[in-house]
Amino acid sequence: MKQKLSFFIKNLLVVSLIVPLLAACGISSTIEDKYPLESVSGSGSQTSYVYRAAGQTVPEVAKALAAESKPQQESAEKSDHMFLVYSDKIIHLQQDEKKPEDTLVEVDSKDYVRNNYSSSFLQGYLLASLLGDLFDGGRYGGGSYRGYADRDTYKPKTGTYHVPTVNEKKAIPPMTVERKGSIFTRAKDAVSGKVGSDGNVFNKAPPKSGKITRDDGSGSSSGSWLTPRKSSKPKTRVGFGRISRRR
Repeated sequence: MKQKLSFFIKNLLVVSLIVPLLAACGISSTIEDKYPLESVSGSGSQTSYVYRAAGQTVPEVAKALAAESKPQQESAEKSDHMFLVYSDKIIHLQQDEKKPEDTLVEVDSKDYVRNNYSSSFLQGYLLASLLGDLFDGGRYGGGSYRGYADRDTYKPKTGTYHVPTVNEKKAIPPMTVERKGSIFTRAKDAVSGKVGSDGNVFNKAPPKSGKITRDDGSGSSSGSWLTPRKSSKPKTRVGFGRISRRR
């Protein structure tokens, strides 16, 4: 009973760790497929990517993304700022001040958030328990950044936003390599090692002809292929005897 309970708990822990990671990967792919990339900043573990959802409000984009991949936490619905929290990233949805009909979708790594954002700003949107873990009880969170829309007023501490380069925009295509090979046999007289004259496995060389001979008892090795021996009359032996009955 204890072994079954321990096995169940271990599986539950594995699932609880894997599911949030899959959700985070899924939401990134969804954003990349739906919205064009507009600006990037940072490097390594501190990255920020900004996409544009044209003609959509902040609540509309939040609802669509949450339906695709459920976040660990979602802030209250507001028209100017909303947050979706995943295992390794935080999505900051914000109304574009220059184009109010559009929503800016900012995908920030957690390291970027803890090293640049103002913790007091986030207190109006996220739970205190989450912020305590994110900023390590006050060790981080000394920045003044409040999102891409206000970057000119509240600047990030690390990195500078810029238009993505061609290399940053394009995805790396799958690598395909043309390879050639040969099939080798163990035949003693193999020269090229290939099956067939042109290396085609279905174009085999014709088999060599030959014949099998059998010894006919005379010491010679003549004979045709599978030629049977001549049959001879079986030998018989005649004997005499008597049958006696036991008394």
